[in-house]
Amino acid sequence: MVQESPSDSTTPPAQGRRLGAGAIASLSGLGLLVIFMIQNTERVRLDFLFWTFSWPLWLLIVASALLGALVWFGLGVMRRHRRRKERRRARRD
Repeated sequence: MVQESPSDSTTPPAQGRRLGAGAIASLSGLGLLVIFMIQNTERVRLDFLFWTFSWPLWLLIVASALLGALVWFGLGVMRRHRRRKERRRARRD
């Protein structure tokens, strides 16, 4: 059995790793969301179509954020799918 020394590895050393702009923006947004949730704990009355219910405001914020994230993720998936189809069509032509 052959053992590789750490210098034989093809991965770069971990000391040069940095967070990307997207990761920093996501972490900042998450931090702001948590702060906003902590500051808004009162219950609010919600009316939607013919339903009426009362939720804590922080839960409404989390539900809205999750719904927004799902829509954002879904749009990204649809865009990648459309681009993939266009690349396949271009290869056939």
